[in-house]
Amino acid sequence: MRIVLVAACALVDADGRVLLAKRPAGKSLAGLWEFPGGKVESGETPEETLIRELKEELGIDVTAACLAPLTFASHTYGGEAAGDGAGPDDWHLLMPLYVCRRWSGTVQPLEHEAVEWVRPVRMRNYDMPPADVPLVALIRDFLG
Repeated sequence: MRIVLVAACALVDADGRVLLAKRPAGKSLAGLWEFPGGKVESGETPEETLIRELKEELGIDVTAACLAPLTFASHTYGGEAAGDGAGPDDWHLLMPLYVCRRWSGTVQPLEHEAVEWVRPVRMRNYDMPPADVPLVALIRDFLG
């Protein structure tokens, strides 16, 4: 089974809200709300990935010093959704989640259908990819 490393970020604004981004049509898991980020490319650290992805996806500048690792998600996608076990198209997501409270620029949905600033207690009301769901309680407790 292929392992995919994806870095994600919980951006937290001055009011304690967390940014969620809606995946656009035409991509896997389209229409679901996620923490912004992306695949770690060969030779990149997760922090370098987030700096690059947050600029590309949201138009903001972040420094590595402002990214604090919080937790991670580990989830298998593929055949288990159909109940038939691991198959050749299955892949396993390993996703470190960072928290960021400082950036420069204004958040804009450059690659997402939409973005929303959400109070941690309301994040469970958003449909999210299976790997992101367990992170919601951790973020809520962290920011609580």
